[in-house]
Amino acid sequence: MTQNLKIFCAIDTADLDHACELSRAIAPVTGGIKLGLEFFNAFGLGGVERVMEAAPDAQLFLDMKYHDIPNTVAGAVRSCCENFAPAYLNVHAAGGLAMMEAAKAACGARTKLLAVTLLTSLDEQAIEEVGYRAGLAERVEQLACLAQKARLDGVVCSAHEIAALRARCGGEFVLMVPGIRPKGSAQGDQKRVMSPEDALGAGATHLVIGRPITGASDPARAAAESLAGL
Repeated sequence: MTQNLKIFCAIDTADLDHACELSRAIAPVTGGIKLGLEFFNAFGLGGVERVMEAAPDAQLFLDMKYHDIPNTVAGAVRSCCENFAPAYLNVHAAGGLAMMEAAKAACGARTKLLAVTLLTSLDEQAIEEVGYRAGLAERVEQLACLAQKARLDGVVCSAHEIAALRARCGGEFVLMVPGIRPKGSAQGDQKRVMSPEDALGAGATHLVIGRPITGASDPARAAAESLAGL
């Protein structure tokens, strides 16, 4: 894999012009951009089109985290793929096997479908508070195996689960890893974090980096520094 395809930069902002400027500056460095719920709820399909016009060569990770009944999620996935054919799209593994199978059947051939295991903002206490059994790592592995059973292309997981999932799910299974913090960056609301070098060394396929790049005074330079040595 070439260096410029390892990072998807999270462009989650309520300012469309700024999102376009960021994408235009950052995408040539990282090769990928991620648009999520904050952006999509603010600007919808038209906003995604604007960003992709600003960075036409970028791979798009549309981070929608769909979680609903199978028919509804299948329709949402089909609509996304017909409009944009993103490189990556995701659903919540907690939606269950039938939901993920329906989503995969509706997913376009040019889009890889991922499942979110457990959000990187959750820790052991938080997963028990929402009803999961204790053992965060075990729950992530359980959800990843369910996603693989549904024939999804991979999962979104924290860096702390990379090595176990790579061993359990094999070398072709995509591991998209958010919560990446270059050395010296603030951790923010992320609980399970790791540096880019360590995450890739553990077996991550792609990294998602947001605020350490987009919040810098020179985002393109911050992106280049994040990639340096990878």
